[in-house]
Amino acid sequence: MGKQFLEITDEQIEFIEKQHIFFVGTAAQEGTVNVSPKGMDSLKVLNRNTVAWLNLTGSGNETSAHVQINPRMTIMFCAFEGRPVILRLYGQSDVLHPAHREWGNYISLFPEMPGSRQIFLLHVEKTQISCGMGVPLYDYKQDRDALVNTFRRRGKEGTEDYWQQKNQKSIDGFDTNITGLSGLETK
Repeated sequence: MGKQFLEITDEQIEFIEKQHIFFVGTAAQEGTVNVSPKGMDSLKVLNRNTVAWLNLTGSGNETSAHVQINPRMTIMFCAFEGRPVILRLYGQSDVLHPAHREWGNYISLFPEMPGSRQIFLLHVEKTQISCGMGVPLYDYKQDRDALVNTFRRRGKEGTEDYWQQKNQKSIDGFDTNITGLSGLETK
């Protein structure tokens, strides 16, 4: 068993800031457990008990649906280079959509990225650090640009159309509320 902490330590913040990928885990009380890989410059440590991460448009919207039903969330980081480390952040999460009154306070923390659809605030209750001796070593090359380029080409209206077509329900049929919470009318 790893070491547990009640807040994000300085050493953990330093580790987080060096990572190019993290994994987000959520689940409702029933249905599918979702684990999603995330990257780019989309996660910020706000303080010792809060992180914010920017969720970009994708083929599904499981995390948003899950958090609205059950706010539990785990974020995991793995060292793929250097000394072996696995860091998990456990807590409760809030989801902010573009129409949320707090959106403007957080979106400015991130570089402008087409397709930005939600910001999640994880209120960290516990962290756990453990060895990652079984995690393979990989060399980071670069971030992919396909996602950002796709939604840059689509533009704001095309992205919102995509949300209405593809992001309104989770794979288990849970509402994501992407249109109502983002200030869009359902077509």
